[in-house]
Amino acid sequence: MKGIQDLGDLRGKRVLIRCDFNVPLDGDTITDDGRIRAALPTLKKLLEAGAKVTTMAHLGRPKGQVKPEYSLAPVAKRLSELLGAEVKLASDVVGEGARATVASLAEGEIALLENVRYEPAEESKDEAERQELAAKYAEFGDVFVSDGFGVVHRKQASVYDVAKLLPAAAGSLVAAEVDVLKQLTEDPKRPFVVVLGGAKVSDKLAVIDNLLNVADTVVIGGGMMFTFLKAQGFEVGSSLLEEDQVATVKGYLAKAAELGKEILLPTDTIVAPEFKADAPATTVAVQSIPGDQMGLDIGPESAARFAEVIGQARTVFWNGPMGVAEMAAFAGGTRAVAEALTKVDGLSVVGGGDSAAAVRDLGFADDDFGHISTGGGASLEYLEGKELPGLSVLEA
Repeated sequence: MKGIQDLGDLRGKRVLIRCDFNVPLDGDTITDDGRIRAALPTLKKLLEAGAKVTTMAHLGRPKGQVKPEYSLAPVAKRLSELLGAEVKLASDVVGEGARATVASLAEGEIALLENVRYEPAEESKDEAERQELAAKYAEFGDVFVSDGFGVVHRKQASVYDVAKLLPAAAGSLVAAEVDVLKQLTEDPKRPFVVVLGGAKVSDKLAVIDNLLNVADTVVIGGGMMFTFLKAQGFEVGSSLLEEDQVATVKGYLAKAAELGKEILLPTDTIVAPEFKADAPATTVAVQSIPGDQMGLDIGPESAARFAEVIGQARTVFWNGPMGVAEMAAFAGGTRAVAEALTKVDGLSVVGGGDSAAAVRDLGFADDDFGHISTGGGASLEYLEGKELPGLSVLEA
């Protein structure tokens, strides 16, 4: 996979770059700018090289319609602050506004096109439609840099098709993400512990299936733990449960036993009568969950055990909170796992998405961990063993 260094002298060249600026917003306020900060090393490298940089990104799911609430204006503002230089925001994606903005760039200046998902063809399943849009993108660059790791698992015009039309390379963010994921899958230092949480086990089935072959221990928390507990024969009250996945989970428990691997499940959970921040919380053993209560976090005994296992590992990958981490009463398990990861003597990887947001919300700094991924879905698909179109096109 080519890197920026393989594109030659970039002074005066027009560089078209795909970033991932899909940040959470509260009105016009960005509540977590981690993905913008992650793009800075590559953008600074290009600007310092004297390139004319045009950035593409998406925000939310406007589904091919121009919706003001999905404008990249807050991103342009924040990126300008972080770069200490004006980021020119185009008024559209590939129209007259974009063409004029790109044409106005001098060496070492940067522009941001409006939300690429304002264009219906961006996410089209019709290859010809995507290619037509990609050709318009390609008019804005002499070379293309792919640095939006959070979208490399998507076959979209600004990720995949445009890379076929211009000399293309991976940015430093994408290169770093791939390097870390290779360390996890090809020759991890052992013990290798995988910690999985989040709401649904169905979102993680392929990851569990693939990583059982590589990891020494798979730790299960979050809402998905209740499907595992049900598979072990426990009643889970009104907790989140995917009844249709119980048989599959039983298969994973059997596979782990056959391979000599451990699937570590909670022994206690914090329950409440309803899904509310101020609901009265009680700690119970997993075999004693009341029928009218729902589990909203792993319990303190489980948190301590999980932290102990993580602390003994040389490689840890974590994706998904242990409970409803946005509610203080049910954030203890997630905090304990995050704290344990900061002390790992080896490689600790926070697998993007809700996990990355949770550790920042809980007050941890990015550099407390070995690596925080910017792409939850992309990381998981890589760990499932899937081919990611946005990466394979860079190797063509």
